[in-house]
Parts: sequence; structure tokens; C-alpha cells
Amino acid sequence: MPVTRKRRKSAPQHLPENPLVRLLRWLLLTIAVVVICLGGAFWWWTHHPMPLTSERVEFSVPTGSSLRVAAAEAVKGGVQEPQLLLGGFFRLAARGRTIKPGDYAVTAGMTPQDLLNKLIRGDRIVLTVTFIEGWNFKQARAALAQAPGLRHDTAQLSGARIMSELGRAGVEPEGRFFPDTYHYFRDASDLDILREALHDMDQHLAAAWAERAPGLPLKTPDDALTLASLIEKETGRAEDRAQIAGVFINRLRIGMPLQTDPSVIYGMGEQFTGILRHADLQADTPWNTYLRHGLPPTPIALPGKASLLAAVQPAATRALYFVARGDGSSQFSATLSEHNRAVNQYQRGGQHK
Repeated sequence: MPVTRKRRKSAPQHLPENPLVRLLRWLLLTIAVVVICLGGAFWWWTHHPMPLTSERVEFSVPTGSSLRVAAAEAVKGGVQEPQLLLGGFFRLAARGRTIKPGDYAVTAGMTPQDLLNKLIRGDRIVLTVTFIEGWNFKQARAALAQAPGLRHDTAQLSGARIMSELGRAGVEPEGRFFPDTYHYFRDASDLDILREALHDMDQHLAAAWAERAPGLPLKTPDDALTLASLIEKETGRAEDRAQIAGVFINRLRIGMPLQTDPSVIYGMGEQFTGILRHADLQADTPWNTYLRHGLPPTPIALPGKASLLAAVQPAATRALYFVARGDGSSQFSATLSEHNRAVNQYQRGGQHK
């Protein structure tokens, strides 16, 4: 019987690789490496602080601007990045989100991503204007006139016209605006600042009136506002507010003239030269509280929260007089003889209450 032998399998034959396939594989690998490198570099750039011409640069984004325009304005303002690259990044990363017009600041350490986030949030430059406690309406208007970036819509308007624009026709503007710091964006209207300050005073006055002590000789919140303005102008030290309020309340109760110099000075207007003379106390104006009884017809200044509260929560005191000690504080007296001695001690020859 013949013997059959198993045929040994021959080893597979390796065909040489097609040069085109090899080239294609090499190209794909190279492209992948380049893409990864570029992606890493782009990520690093978007999260790396941008070079600036100074520690802080500012630029404006006009209304209706595109992301490319915003990038161009940033570069023009001092961001030292390629405009095309920055604009392209904004368009890519914004993902359809819009930016808000206005003035923006870029500070050292901010990245392109930080800047885009700021534009989308509308994190614009905030400007401020401050009304000081004790200022009158004229001084408040002067502060608005000097405030940077504010649109001066009230510049040619009278006080009466301003109140009409604010929906308070027939109301005197004096004392109606709460003293505080107000924030705004560039090109806001000064009328908007006054509207906010008017609303704030309404709120603070209503809150104080709701907490008034019983039995006060004040008929309306406006009476409290006027009294608070007198207290504001007479107070040299915060701890004296309630006592000064107590003196005025005591005088109102017995029909005694308030005899407060700041009210007389307010009534004199431009005629006041800086020194209140005895003859000035005889000049009859609606605000001369030496010649007229009761409260003056309007507030004389912008009272703050503390003075509003003092007007409706006066100290329980027998005092009818007070005189400045010269250090910002006041000496209070219950009788005229005590008061005269205090005047001789602290203010010889000076005017007094």
C-alpha cells in the first residue's frame, strides 16, 4: 500500500506594499499630528493672557456690531492680537450668542476667552456719580453736569420741567433725591439718574414715616422730609442728630420759631456771601425761620437715611436750644439762661439757636 505524505504548507508570500498606500498612511499620520498640535496651540492661545499696550486698555463696541467688528475695536484699543485670529475665534466660540454694545475694559491677565465672555455678559465699564448728604438740588445738578459719559438731557430744563419729566409735576425738586452713589453705563441719560434717586428717596422716606414715633407735630411725610433736611444741615456729629431733631420737635409743639441758620442761608440764595450777619436774619424770605413759624415751605437739602430717621424718631429731651461747640458737636440747653451761658462759653458773638 503506497504511503501518502502530507504536503507541507508553504509560508505566505508577502507582497511588497504599494508606495501610494505607504504615502497615504504617512500623510494621514502627519495631518493628524499637525491637527493635534494646532488644536493644542489654539487651546493654549485662547487661555493664555493677551499682550496689551498698557496694564488696562479700553474700547467701545457700537450698537449692532458684529463679532469681527468687536475684535477690530479691541485690537484698535490696545489688545495686541492678530485681528483676524481674534475675530475668527469670537465667531467660532460664540456659538450664535450675541454681544452687547458699550464700553469695555481689558486688564492684564485676561485671555481671549475671558474677553469673549465679558462681551457676551455685557460686563461693560460702569461709571458713577455721587450725591452728597446735605447738598442742595443745584449742587446735585452740577455733579450730573460734570459726570463723565453721561448724556445731559436736563441741561436746558428748569427744575419744574425736570420734575414734570419725572412724573411729579408741581412738586419742588429740592430734597427729593436720595444722596448716594449711582452707577451707569456710558451714554445713559442724567434723567435716568434723577429718576433712580427720586425713587430711592421715596422708598427711604416711606420706610422712615412708617416707623415714626406717635404724637409728632408732623402731618405728612413731606413734613418729615423738610425737617430731615434741616437736621442734615445742622448736624456736625452723627450722635447729635436725634437731639437736634428733639429740639426742633419741641419748638414745633409750642409754636416757637425754629431759628435755624441753614434755612435762612438757603432763602438768601446767591446773596449769601459766606458770612451770616444779623441783618440777614431780618430779611424776610419764605425760608427765614427766625421771622416765620413752623417748617419752611420746602426742604433745603438732600437728607440721608440717618436724618430721615432722626426726624421721625427724635430724642426725648427738654432742650429748646443748641449751640455749636466748635469741634463739630453741639451743646443743648433747656432754658434761655443756660443757652446764653453756653453761647458765651463756646461761641461768643456767634449766631445761635
